[in-house]
Amino acid sequence: MKKILLSLIVFCITWACFSQTQKNTYSLVLENASVVNVSTGKITYNRLLAISSDTIKAIDDTKNIKQYKADRYINLAGKFVMPGLWDMHVHFRGGEGLIQANKDLLPLFLSYGITTVRECGGDMTPSVMKWRKDITEGTLAGPRIFTSGPKIDGPKSTWAGSLEVETSEQVTKALDSLQKINVDFVKIYESKISRQTFLEIITQAEKRRMTTSGHMPYTVKLREAVDRGLDASEHLYYIFKACSSKEDSITHAIIQSERTAKPIGLFAALPSIYNTFDAKTSERLFRYLGKSRFSIVPTLFISKTLNEIKERDHSGDNLLSYIDPKIQATYAGRVNSAKRASDESTAFSKKYALKASSLIPQMQRRGINIMAGSDCGAYNAYVYPGESLHGEVKLLVASGLTPAQALQSATINGAKFMGVNEFYGSLARGKSSDLIVLDTNPLNNINAIDQIYMVISNGKAYSRVELDKLLTSIKR
Repeated sequence: MKKILLSLIVFCITWACFSQTQKNTYSLVLENASVVNVSTGKITYNRLLAISSDTIKAIDDTKNIKQYKADRYINLAGKFVMPGLWDMHVHFRGGEGLIQANKDLLPLFLSYGITTVRECGGDMTPSVMKWRKDITEGTLAGPRIFTSGPKIDGPKSTWAGSLEVETSEQVTKALDSLQKINVDFVKIYESKISRQTFLEIITQAEKRRMTTSGHMPYTVKLREAVDRGLDASEHLYYIFKACSSKEDSITHAIIQSERTAKPIGLFAALPSIYNTFDAKTSERLFRYLGKSRFSIVPTLFISKTLNEIKERDHSGDNLLSYIDPKIQATYAGRVNSAKRASDESTAFSKKYALKASSLIPQMQRRGINIMAGSDCGAYNAYVYPGESLHGEVKLLVASGLTPAQALQSATINGAKFMGVNEFYGSLARGKSSDLIVLDTNPLNNINAIDQIYMVISNGKAYSRVELDKLLTSIKR
Protein backbone atom coordinates (compact mmCIF):
# COMPACT_ATOMS: atom_id res chain seq x y z
CA MET A 1 0.00 0.00 0.00
CA LYS A 2 2.84 2.38 0.88
CA LYS A 3 4.51 1.60 -2.46
CA ILE A 4 1.29 2.39 -4.32
CA LEU A 5 0.89 5.65 -2.39
CA LEU A 6 4.51 6.60 -3.06
CA SER A 7 4.08 5.85 -6.77
CA LEU A 8 1.00 8.06 -6.89
CA ILE A 9 2.87 10.93 -5.22
CA VAL A 10 5.79 10.62 -7.66
CA PHE A 11 3.34 10.50 -10.59
CA CYS A 12 1.49 13.61 -9.39
CA ILE A 13 4.73 15.55 -8.94
CA THR A 14 5.97 14.47 -12.36
CA TRP A 15 2.66 15.40 -14.02
CA ALA A 16 2.60 18.78 -12.27
CA CYS A 17 6.10 19.54 -13.50
CA PHE A 18 5.20 18.36 -17.01
CA SER A 19 2.02 20.48 -17.04
CA GLN A 20 3.93 23.55 -15.84
CA THR A 21 6.51 23.02 -18.56
CA GLN A 22 3.80 22.63 -21.18
CA LYS A 23 1.98 25.71 -19.93
CA ASN A 24 5.08 27.84 -20.25
CA THR A 25 6.23 26.53 -23.63
CA TYR A 26 5.42 28.74 -26.60
CA SER A 27 5.84 28.27 -30.30
CA LEU A 28 7.68 31.59 -30.62
CA VAL A 29 9.12 34.28 -28.38
CA LEU A 30 10.08 37.67 -29.81
CA GLU A 31 12.55 39.46 -27.54
CA ASN A 32 14.01 42.96 -27.23
CA ALA A 33 11.17 44.35 -29.34
CA SER A 34 9.94 47.94 -29.43
CA VAL A 35 6.15 47.57 -29.45
CA VAL A 36 4.10 50.19 -31.28
CA ASN A 37 0.76 50.93 -29.63
CA VAL A 38 -1.32 52.20 -32.55
CA SER A 39 -4.15 53.30 -30.27
CA THR A 40 -2.06 55.57 -28.03
CA GLY A 41 0.74 56.40 -30.44
CA LYS A 42 3.38 55.34 -27.94
CA ILE A 43 6.31 52.90 -27.99
CA THR A 44 7.11 50.39 -25.25
CA TYR A 45 10.73 49.24 -25.38
CA ASN A 46 12.55 46.03 -24.49
CA ARG A 47 9.43 43.86 -24.64
CA LEU A 48 9.01 40.18 -25.30
CA LEU A 49 5.98 38.67 -26.99
CA ALA A 50 5.24 35.02 -26.26
CA ILE A 51 3.19 33.49 -29.06
CA SER A 52 1.39 30.18 -29.42
CA SER A 53 -0.28 29.42 -32.74
CA ASP A 54 -2.20 32.55 -33.79
CA THR A 55 -2.40 34.17 -30.33
CA ILE A 56 -0.19 36.39 -28.20
CA LYS A 57 -0.06 34.61 -24.84
CA ALA A 58 2.03 37.18 -22.99
CA ILE A 59 3.77 40.53 -23.36
CA ASP A 60 6.48 41.12 -20.79
CA ASP A 61 9.81 42.79 -20.12
CA THR A 62 12.64 41.01 -21.93
CA LYS A 63 14.57 40.78 -18.65
CA ASN A 64 12.11 38.00 -17.73
CA ILE A 65 13.03 35.94 -20.79
CA LYS A 66 14.18 32.94 -18.71
CA GLN A 67 10.58 32.38 -17.59
CA TYR A 68 9.49 31.76 -21.19
CA LYS A 69 10.34 28.46 -22.85
CA ALA A 70 9.81 28.41 -26.58
CA ASP A 71 10.45 26.33 -29.68
CA ARG A 72 11.99 29.38 -31.31
CA TYR A 73 13.39 32.72 -30.16
CA ILE A 74 13.88 35.78 -32.39
CA ASN A 75 15.90 38.75 -31.19
CA LEU A 76 14.35 41.99 -32.46
CA ALA A 77 16.76 44.46 -30.92
CA GLY A 78 16.39 47.78 -32.71
CA LYS A 79 13.20 46.63 -34.49
CA PHE A 80 9.63 47.89 -34.13
CA VAL A 81 6.63 45.59 -33.84
CA MET A 82 3.09 46.64 -34.75
CA PRO A 83 -0.17 44.93 -35.74
CA GLY A 84 -0.43 43.56 -39.27
CA LEU A 85 -1.92 45.99 -41.78
CA TRP A 86 -5.50 45.77 -43.03
CA ASP A 87 -6.50 46.76 -46.57
CA MET A 88 -10.19 47.58 -46.23
CA HIS A 89 -11.03 47.75 -49.94
CA VAL A 90 -9.75 45.17 -52.42
CA HIS A 91 -11.30 43.23 -55.31
CA PHE A 92 -10.84 39.72 -56.66
CA ARG A 93 -12.56 39.68 -60.05
CA GLY A 94 -12.32 39.18 -63.80
CA GLY A 95 -14.23 35.95 -64.32
CA GLU A 96 -13.28 32.29 -64.43
CA GLY A 97 -10.27 32.92 -66.66
CA LEU A 98 -8.64 35.15 -64.03
CA ILE A 99 -9.18 33.01 -60.92
CA GLN A 100 -5.57 31.79 -60.76
CA ALA A 101 -4.26 35.24 -61.65
CA ASN A 102 -6.15 36.69 -58.67
CA LYS A 103 -4.98 33.92 -56.38
CA ASP A 104 -1.39 34.69 -57.35
CA LEU A 105 -1.81 38.19 -55.89
CA LEU A 106 -2.11 36.88 -52.32
CA PRO A 107 1.67 36.76 -51.62
CA LEU A 108 1.96 40.42 -52.64
CA PHE A 109 -0.26 41.43 -49.75
CA LEU A 110 1.82 39.47 -47.24
CA SER A 111 5.05 40.87 -48.64
CA TYR A 112 3.83 44.36 -47.74
CA GLY A 113 2.74 43.36 -44.24
CA ILE A 114 -0.96 43.18 -45.04
CA THR A 115 -2.33 40.33 -42.95
CA THR A 116 -6.04 41.05 -43.53
CA VAL A 117 -8.08 42.29 -46.48
CA ARG A 118 -11.73 43.24 -46.91
CA GLU A 119 -12.90 42.04 -50.31
CA CYS A 120 -15.57 44.40 -51.64
CA GLY A 121 -17.35 42.39 -54.29
CA GLY A 122 -16.37 40.51 -57.40
CA ASP A 123 -17.38 37.61 -59.62
CA MET A 124 -15.41 34.71 -58.15
CA THR A 125 -16.99 34.33 -54.72
CA PRO A 126 -16.70 30.50 -54.50
CA SER A 127 -12.95 30.75 -55.11
CA VAL A 128 -12.57 33.57 -52.58
CA MET A 129 -14.42 31.50 -49.99
CA LYS A 130 -12.09 28.57 -50.72
CA TRP A 131 -8.99 30.76 -50.37
CA ARG A 132 -10.32 32.12 -47.09
CA LYS A 133 -10.74 28.60 -45.74
CA ASP A 134 -7.32 27.46 -46.94
CA ILE A 135 -5.59 30.54 -45.49
CA THR A 136 -7.28 30.00 -42.12
CA GLU A 137 -6.25 26.34 -42.13
CA GLY A 138 -2.67 27.26 -43.01
CA THR A 139 -2.53 25.50 -46.39
CA LEU A 140 -2.35 28.73 -48.41
CA ALA A 141 -0.13 31.76 -47.81
CA GLY A 142 -2.15 34.94 -47.89
CA PRO A 143 -3.96 37.55 -45.84
CA ARG A 144 -7.06 36.77 -43.82
CA ILE A 145 -10.11 37.59 -45.97
CA PHE A 146 -13.37 39.27 -45.02
CA THR A 147 -15.75 39.40 -47.98
CA SER A 148 -19.06 40.85 -49.13
CA GLY A 149 -19.53 38.16 -51.75
CA PRO A 150 -21.30 39.58 -54.83
CA LYS A 151 -22.25 43.25 -54.92
CA ILE A 152 -25.94 44.21 -54.96
CA ASP A 153 -26.90 46.54 -57.81
CA GLY A 154 -29.81 47.32 -60.10
CA PRO A 155 -30.79 45.65 -63.41
CA LYS A 156 -28.06 45.43 -66.09
CA SER A 157 -25.38 46.35 -63.59
CA THR A 158 -21.89 47.43 -64.60
CA TRP A 159 -19.93 44.71 -62.80
CA ALA A 160 -20.22 41.01 -63.62
CA GLY A 161 -21.38 38.78 -60.80
CA SER A 162 -23.58 41.40 -59.16
CA LEU A 163 -26.94 40.46 -57.65
CA GLU A 164 -29.40 42.54 -59.66
CA VAL A 165 -32.45 43.71 -57.72
CA GLU A 166 -35.36 46.03 -58.40
CA THR A 167 -38.21 44.99 -56.10
CA SER A 168 -38.51 44.43 -52.36
CA GLU A 169 -38.92 40.70 -52.97
CA GLN A 170 -35.72 40.57 -55.00
CA VAL A 171 -33.88 42.42 -52.24
CA THR A 172 -35.10 39.79 -49.76
CA LYS A 173 -33.87 36.95 -51.97
CA ALA A 174 -30.50 38.64 -52.51
CA LEU A 175 -29.92 39.10 -48.78
CA ASP A 176 -31.08 35.51 -48.15
CA SER A 177 -28.45 34.27 -50.59
CA LEU A 178 -25.70 36.37 -49.01
CA GLN A 179 -26.55 35.12 -45.54
CA LYS A 180 -26.58 31.56 -46.84
CA ILE A 181 -22.95 31.82 -47.96
CA ASN A 182 -22.01 33.62 -44.72
CA VAL A 183 -20.69 36.92 -46.07
CA ASP A 184 -19.17 39.41 -43.64
CA PHE A 185 -21.00 42.52 -44.88
CA VAL A 186 -23.27 43.76 -47.68
CA LYS A 187 -21.69 45.80 -50.50
CA ILE A 188 -24.14 47.99 -52.45
CA TYR A 189 -23.19 49.46 -55.82
CA GLU A 190 -24.86 52.36 -57.59
CA SER A 191 -24.36 51.86 -61.32
CA LYS A 192 -28.02 50.99 -62.00
CA ILE A 193 -29.73 50.94 -58.63
CA SER A 194 -32.74 53.14 -57.93
CA ARG A 195 -33.17 55.40 -54.96
CA GLN A 196 -36.02 53.30 -53.55
CA THR A 197 -34.19 50.00 -53.95
CA PHE A 198 -30.99 51.35 -52.37
CA LEU A 199 -32.88 52.45 -49.26
CA GLU A 200 -34.84 49.20 -49.19
CA ILE A 201 -31.60 47.16 -49.12
CA ILE A 202 -30.38 49.13 -46.11
CA THR A 203 -33.72 48.78 -44.32
CA GLN A 204 -33.90 45.02 -44.80
CA ALA A 205 -30.22 44.48 -43.99
CA GLU A 206 -30.57 46.52 -40.79
CA LYS A 207 -33.42 44.26 -39.63
CA ARG A 208 -31.13 41.27 -40.17
CA ARG A 209 -28.26 43.04 -38.37
CA MET A 210 -26.13 42.85 -41.51
CA THR A 211 -23.43 45.50 -41.92
CA THR A 212 -23.86 47.63 -45.05
CA SER A 213 -21.44 49.70 -47.09
CA GLY A 214 -20.90 50.79 -50.64
CA HIS A 215 -21.48 53.40 -53.30
CA MET A 216 -24.56 55.57 -53.03
CA PRO A 217 -26.71 56.82 -55.93
CA TYR A 218 -26.75 60.61 -56.08
CA THR A 219 -30.56 60.41 -55.95
CA VAL A 220 -30.16 59.67 -52.21
CA LYS A 221 -28.96 62.06 -49.52
CA LEU A 222 -26.35 60.67 -47.16
CA ARG A 223 -28.34 61.45 -44.01
CA GLU A 224 -31.29 59.48 -45.39
CA ALA A 225 -29.12 56.43 -45.85
CA VAL A 226 -27.41 56.73 -42.47
CA ASP A 227 -30.77 57.23 -40.74
CA ARG A 228 -31.87 53.95 -42.33
CA GLY A 229 -28.76 52.20 -40.99
CA LEU A 230 -26.01 52.52 -43.62
CA ASP A 231 -22.76 51.75 -41.78
CA ALA A 232 -20.07 52.96 -44.16
CA SER A 233 -19.26 54.56 -47.49
CA GLU A 234 -16.58 53.66 -49.99
CA HIS A 235 -14.73 56.68 -51.46
CA LEU A 236 -15.34 60.35 -50.62
CA TYR A 237 -17.81 61.35 -53.33
CA TYR A 238 -20.90 60.65 -51.27
CA ILE A 239 -19.77 62.43 -48.13
CA PHE A 240 -18.57 65.37 -50.25
CA LYS A 241 -22.03 65.76 -51.82
CA ALA A 242 -23.54 66.00 -48.34
CA CYS A 243 -21.17 68.90 -47.61
CA SER A 244 -22.89 71.03 -50.23
CA SER A 245 -25.14 73.87 -49.06
CA LYS A 246 -27.32 72.97 -52.06
CA GLU A 247 -27.54 69.21 -51.45
CA ASP A 248 -31.34 69.24 -51.45
CA SER A 249 -31.71 71.08 -54.75
CA ILE A 250 -28.88 69.17 -56.43
CA THR A 251 -30.39 65.85 -55.36
CA HIS A 252 -33.81 66.96 -56.62
CA ALA A 253 -32.35 67.97 -59.98
CA ILE A 254 -30.63 64.59 -60.31
CA ILE A 255 -33.90 62.78 -59.50
CA GLN A 256 -35.78 64.85 -62.07
CA SER A 257 -33.11 64.22 -64.71
CA GLU A 258 -33.69 60.48 -64.52
CA ARG A 259 -36.89 61.01 -66.51
CA THR A 260 -34.95 62.63 -69.35
CA ALA A 261 -32.70 61.35 -72.12
CA LYS A 262 -29.65 62.74 -70.31
CA PRO A 263 -29.70 61.83 -66.61
CA ILE A 264 -27.14 63.65 -64.47
CA GLY A 265 -24.39 61.33 -63.30
CA LEU A 266 -21.99 61.58 -60.38
CA PHE A 267 -19.15 63.21 -62.31
CA ALA A 268 -21.44 65.62 -64.13
CA ALA A 269 -22.80 66.82 -60.79
CA LEU A 270 -19.43 67.07 -59.06
CA PRO A 271 -18.48 70.60 -60.22
CA SER A 272 -21.76 72.01 -58.85
CA ILE A 273 -21.17 70.16 -55.60
CA TYR A 274 -17.60 71.45 -55.41
CA ASN A 275 -18.69 75.04 -56.00
CA THR A 276 -21.36 74.85 -53.29
CA PHE A 277 -19.19 73.22 -50.62
CA ASP A 278 -19.95 74.81 -47.25
CA ALA A 279 -17.70 74.54 -44.18
CA LYS A 280 -20.56 74.92 -41.69
CA THR A 281 -22.56 72.22 -43.46
CA SER A 282 -19.58 69.87 -43.40
CA GLU A 283 -19.01 70.49 -39.68
CA ARG A 284 -22.64 69.66 -38.86
CA LEU A 285 -22.47 66.60 -41.09
CA PHE A 286 -19.27 65.26 -39.55
CA ARG A 287 -20.60 65.68 -36.02
CA TYR A 288 -23.71 63.72 -37.03
CA LEU A 289 -21.70 60.96 -38.73
CA GLY A 290 -19.36 60.70 -35.75
CA LYS A 291 -22.28 60.25 -33.36
CA SER A 292 -23.70 57.65 -35.78
CA ARG A 293 -20.38 55.72 -35.63
CA PHE A 294 -20.12 55.98 -39.39
CA SER A 295 -17.10 54.65 -41.29
CA ILE A 296 -15.44 55.87 -44.47
CA VAL A 297 -12.83 54.35 -46.80
CA PRO A 298 -11.33 57.39 -48.58
CA THR A 299 -9.32 55.47 -51.28
CA LEU A 300 -7.02 58.42 -51.97
CA PHE A 301 -4.31 56.40 -53.70
CA ILE A 302 -6.40 55.13 -56.60
CA SER A 303 -7.68 58.64 -57.29
CA LYS A 304 -4.13 59.97 -57.40
CA THR A 305 -2.98 57.10 -59.63
CA LEU A 306 -5.82 57.51 -62.14
CA ASN A 307 -5.53 61.31 -62.16
CA GLU A 308 -1.84 61.02 -63.10
CA ILE A 309 -2.09 58.34 -65.78
CA LYS A 310 -1.74 60.84 -68.63
CA GLU A 311 1.54 62.14 -67.27
CA ARG A 312 3.20 58.99 -65.98
CA ASP A 313 4.66 56.00 -67.81
CA HIS A 314 3.94 52.82 -65.83
CA SER A 315 5.67 50.41 -68.21
CA GLY A 316 8.72 50.28 -65.95
CA ASP A 317 6.88 49.76 -62.67
CA ASN A 318 8.76 47.25 -60.50
CA LEU A 319 5.58 45.43 -59.47
CA LEU A 320 4.20 45.04 -62.99
CA SER A 321 6.20 41.81 -63.36
CA TYR A 322 4.18 40.28 -60.49
CA ILE A 323 0.84 40.98 -62.19
CA ASP A 324 -0.52 38.36 -64.58
CA PRO A 325 -0.71 39.71 -68.16
CA LYS A 326 -4.42 38.86 -68.20
CA ILE A 327 -4.97 41.25 -65.27
CA GLN A 328 -2.74 43.84 -66.93
CA ALA A 329 -5.00 43.65 -69.98
CA THR A 330 -7.96 44.77 -67.85
CA TYR A 331 -6.20 48.07 -67.15
CA ALA A 332 -6.93 49.35 -70.66
CA GLY A 333 -10.42 50.63 -69.81
CA ARG A 334 -9.25 52.93 -67.02
CA VAL A 335 -6.16 54.02 -68.96
CA ASN A 336 -8.07 54.90 -72.13
CA SER A 337 -10.77 56.71 -70.16
CA ALA A 338 -8.15 58.81 -68.35
CA LYS A 339 -6.35 59.64 -71.59
CA ARG A 340 -9.60 60.66 -73.29
CA ALA A 341 -10.42 63.11 -70.51
CA SER A 342 -9.80 66.76 -71.35
CA ASP A 343 -6.99 68.59 -69.59
CA GLU A 344 -9.63 70.75 -67.94
CA SER A 345 -11.46 67.68 -66.63
CA THR A 346 -8.23 66.15 -65.31
CA ALA A 347 -7.29 69.40 -63.59
CA PHE A 348 -10.70 69.53 -61.91
CA SER A 349 -10.38 65.90 -60.75
CA LYS A 350 -7.08 66.76 -59.09
CA LYS A 351 -8.57 69.89 -57.51
CA TYR A 352 -11.54 67.92 -56.17
CA ALA A 353 -9.30 65.15 -54.81
CA LEU A 354 -7.16 67.68 -52.94
CA LYS A 355 -10.20 69.36 -51.41
CA ALA A 356 -11.87 66.09 -50.45
CA SER A 357 -8.72 64.68 -48.83
CA SER A 358 -8.25 67.90 -46.82
CA LEU A 359 -11.48 67.06 -44.97
CA ILE A 360 -10.11 63.83 -43.51
CA PRO A 361 -8.52 65.34 -40.35
CA GLN A 362 -11.83 67.08 -39.60
CA MET A 363 -13.66 63.75 -39.99
CA GLN A 364 -11.12 62.13 -37.69
CA ARG A 365 -11.66 64.80 -35.01
CA ARG A 366 -15.43 64.30 -35.12
CA GLY A 367 -15.19 60.56 -34.53
CA ILE A 368 -15.78 59.20 -38.02
CA ASN A 369 -14.04 55.83 -38.38
CA ILE A 370 -11.41 56.31 -41.11
CA MET A 371 -10.33 53.04 -42.75
CA ALA A 372 -7.43 52.64 -45.17
CA GLY A 373 -8.33 50.88 -48.39
CA SER A 374 -6.51 50.69 -51.73
CA ASP A 375 -9.23 49.56 -54.20
CA CYS A 376 -6.60 47.31 -55.80
CA GLY A 377 -7.62 44.55 -58.17
CA ALA A 378 -8.27 43.81 -61.83
CA TYR A 379 -9.49 46.79 -63.90
CA ASN A 380 -8.02 49.34 -61.48
CA ALA A 381 -4.90 50.24 -63.42
CA TYR A 382 -1.52 50.23 -61.67
CA VAL A 383 -3.00 50.01 -58.19
CA TYR A 384 -0.83 47.12 -57.07
CA PRO A 385 -1.75 44.92 -54.07
CA GLY A 386 0.35 45.83 -51.04
CA GLU A 387 2.17 48.84 -52.40
CA SER A 388 -1.12 50.70 -52.91
CA LEU A 389 -2.14 50.29 -49.26
CA HIS A 390 1.21 51.74 -48.20
CA GLY A 391 0.55 54.61 -50.59
CA GLU A 392 -2.89 55.11 -49.06
CA VAL A 393 -1.51 55.32 -45.52
CA LYS A 394 1.12 57.86 -46.62
CA LEU A 395 -1.54 59.99 -48.34
CA LEU A 396 -3.63 59.94 -45.16
CA VAL A 397 -0.63 61.43 -43.37
CA ALA A 398 -0.21 63.96 -46.18
CA SER A 399 -3.88 64.93 -45.71
CA GLY A 400 -3.14 65.92 -42.11
CA LEU A 401 -3.47 62.78 -40.00
CA THR A 402 -0.64 61.92 -37.62
CA PRO A 403 1.30 58.74 -38.38
CA ALA A 404 -0.43 57.10 -35.40
CA GLN A 405 -3.88 58.01 -36.75
CA ALA A 406 -2.98 56.75 -40.20
CA LEU A 407 -1.76 53.47 -38.71
CA GLN A 408 -5.02 53.17 -36.78
CA SER A 409 -6.88 53.48 -40.08
CA ALA A 410 -4.93 50.46 -41.37
CA THR A 411 -5.21 48.31 -38.24
CA ILE A 412 -7.65 48.75 -35.37
CA ASN A 413 -10.26 50.77 -37.28
CA GLY A 414 -10.88 47.96 -39.75
CA ALA A 415 -11.13 45.42 -36.96
CA LYS A 416 -13.70 47.65 -35.22
CA PHE A 417 -15.78 47.90 -38.37
CA MET A 418 -15.78 44.14 -38.84
CA GLY A 419 -16.69 43.66 -35.17
CA VAL A 420 -13.56 41.63 -34.34
CA ASN A 421 -11.43 44.20 -32.50
CA GLU A 422 -11.48 42.11 -29.33
CA PHE A 423 -9.02 39.78 -31.09
CA TYR A 424 -7.57 41.72 -34.05
CA GLY A 425 -6.09 45.12 -34.75
CA SER A 426 -3.78 45.72 -31.78
CA LEU A 427 -1.11 43.88 -29.81
CA ALA A 428 -2.07 42.62 -26.37
CA ARG A 429 -2.23 39.41 -24.38
CA GLY A 430 -4.97 37.16 -25.73
CA LYS A 431 -5.11 38.92 -29.11
CA SER A 432 -4.05 37.91 -32.60
CA SER A 433 -0.37 37.38 -33.32
CA ASP A 434 -0.78 38.84 -36.84
CA LEU A 435 1.97 41.47 -36.81
CA ILE A 436 4.77 43.09 -38.75
CA VAL A 437 8.31 43.94 -37.72
CA LEU A 438 9.82 47.16 -39.08
CA ASP A 439 13.40 48.36 -39.20
CA THR A 440 12.53 51.89 -38.03
CA ASN A 441 9.87 53.71 -36.02
CA PRO A 442 6.69 54.39 -38.07
CA LEU A 443 5.47 56.99 -35.57
CA ASN A 444 8.45 59.19 -36.44
CA ASN A 445 8.28 58.62 -40.20
CA ILE A 446 5.37 56.84 -41.89
CA ASN A 447 7.70 55.66 -44.67
CA ALA A 448 9.00 53.13 -42.13
CA ILE A 449 6.13 50.83 -43.16
CA ASP A 450 8.12 50.12 -46.34
CA GLN A 451 11.03 48.66 -44.33
CA ILE A 452 9.55 45.28 -43.39
CA TYR A 453 11.86 42.91 -41.57
CA MET A 454 9.35 40.17 -40.78
CA VAL A 455 5.64 39.35 -41.03
CA ILE A 456 3.72 36.98 -38.77
CA SER A 457 0.42 35.90 -40.27
CA ASN A 458 -1.95 33.19 -39.09
CA GLY A 459 0.68 31.84 -36.69
CA LYS A 460 3.49 31.58 -39.27
CA ALA A 461 6.57 33.81 -39.23
CA TYR A 462 7.91 34.99 -42.59
CA SER A 463 11.39 36.49 -42.67
CA ARG A 464 12.26 39.01 -45.40
CA VAL A 465 14.01 36.20 -47.27
CA GLU A 466 10.92 33.99 -47.07
CA LEU A 467 8.68 36.85 -48.21
CA ASP A 468 10.96 37.43 -51.20
CA LYS A 469 10.74 33.73 -52.06
CA LEU A 470 6.94 34.01 -52.08
CA LEU A 471 7.25 36.88 -54.52
CA THR A 472 9.67 34.96 -56.71
CA SER A 473 7.07 32.21 -57.05
CA ILE A 474 4.64 34.62 -58.79
CA LYS A 475 7.08 36.73 -60.80
CA ARG A 476 6.40 36.69 -64.53
